[in-house]
Amino acid sequence: MKCIAFNRRGTLLAAGCADGSCIIWDFETRGIAKELHDKDCVAAITSVCWSKDGHCILVSAADKSLTLWDVVSGEKITRTTLQQTPLQARLHPGSAKSLCLACPLSSAPMIVDLNTGSTTVLPVSVSDTGAGLPPPSRNKFSDGSPPFTPTAACFNKYGDLVYVGNSKGEILIVDHKNKQVRAVVPISGGSVIKNIVFSRNGQYLLTNSNDRTIRIYENLLPLKDGLKVLDELSTSCDEVDEAEKLKAVGSKCLALFREFQDSITKIHWKVPCFSGDGEWVVGGSASKGEHKIYIWDRAGHLVKILEGPKEALIDLAWHPVHPIVVSVSLTGLVYIWAKDYTENWSAFAPDFKELEENEEYIEREDEFDLMPETEKVKDTDVNEDDEVDIMTVENESVFSDSDMSQEELCFLPAVPCPDVPEQQDKCVGSTSKLTDSNHSGSPLSEEAGQNGQAMNHASSPVEEDTGGTRLKRKRKPSEKGMELQAEKVRKPLKTMKSSGKISKIKNKPVLEQDTDSYVFADDVTDEYH
Repeated sequence: MKCIAFNRRGTLLAAGCADGSCIIWDFETRGIAKELHDKDCVAAITSVCWSKDGHCILVSAADKSLTLWDVVSGEKITRTTLQQTPLQARLHPGSAKSLCLACPLSSAPMIVDLNTGSTTVLPVSVSDTGAGLPPPSRNKFSDGSPPFTPTAACFNKYGDLVYVGNSKGEILIVDHKNKQVRAVVPISGGSVIKNIVFSRNGQYLLTNSNDRTIRIYENLLPLKDGLKVLDELSTSCDEVDEAEKLKAVGSKCLALFREFQDSITKIHWKVPCFSGDGEWVVGGSASKGEHKIYIWDRAGHLVKILEGPKEALIDLAWHPVHPIVVSVSLTGLVYIWAKDYTENWSAFAPDFKELEENEEYIEREDEFDLMPETEKVKDTDVNEDDEVDIMTVENESVFSDSDMSQEELCFLPAVPCPDVPEQQDKCVGSTSKLTDSNHSGSPLSEEAGQNGQAMNHASSPVEEDTGGTRLKRKRKPSEKGMELQAEKVRKPLKTMKSSGKISKIKNKPVLEQDTDSYVFADDVTDEYH
């Protein structure tokens, strides 16, 4: 696995794999709910993104493709191929499922119409011409210059604006419909911005720069009608220079709230993100051979460091509702981090006391009476005649801003796994082997069968029963048992030979009488018996 993403409710977890497939887990049961396989794509998946209603998944792959899947049916809706490999692709957060924001490896971010395949390149810097387009030389490789620096971008909460973080250490607020930069927010240090992401409620913006610092900005624009407010801010600014005017507008759009960094080790950060409620910030260490996850509260205090196996961390996601973090290692394994809960019985009753050992307790006379005499009846202010509203459901704090209908996809129907035919074949084979062993048996049993047949021709009925018993034993005697029994048998054999009363003597297989002794059965004549 290469990358992961939760759906909006956290009930389903999607993972893009190295073979080009996308696996969807039911996160409650940890079972696979759906597998999306594209025969046209065998390259590694670079990102996965859920639509707001959970019915679609957008998958970007290393073969420069963007594929939109229908989750319920498991069929492709559309497939588009770009000029560059998309490192990240995000669907429009509104109802427009056909629009997505792609961040290619060696070109500027672009808006892609998945239905028509048309692309709109977004500006990544403020040029002198005022068009806001990047210099064309940045995208060319013919002159031997290094490739275009990958640029991070994300939609705001309702998708009317795109926030772009460029290689100059600037946050551009772009009107993607008109391809126009509306505001610029410079970052101290001017380092390349590697990640940029909004919190779920749209109130805070997170950036991760090459200067090994994670910065949190407070969004000063309203969640809706942000373009209208930007127009008002631009008209009210008196700056003559276009660049200074955009910076003045940007100072009224974003305000630096907090900075996070490890001042001791100075490590780089990878895929930082917010918790579901936006109160916590999590970032993974980008060091090779290290799987460390740092968790801060929004006030800036380091709360927890989670240490995993000696494997590099490549992707990270926080559960939208529960305090659960999911990480992906370089080896392709997904790790689920959750709080280790311990039973605390005192939480069920405030006056409950946990005892290390038994203590003697003397109860009061009226302690367990239904109406204790010592209890005074207190008058309550609750009016018992008031009607209680049991129909209104309070919105969950995480989804308090939800404007979704009841058609949101939260769960997938469970599909039972068919029985593996190989296991049945193995069972049949083992049964046949067992049957054959009962009939054919070991060399001891074959020898017993031959001896039994010879005995049937020249033995008494009593010896036939003994022969039948011999066929049932397959246990081989121990060496010590063989030696002991051989010594015991030698003496009677000499006596029988000297007496001349025996015509034929054969050594037969051993019959077990007890755990310590074995007896050889001899074919003897009726006269000797």
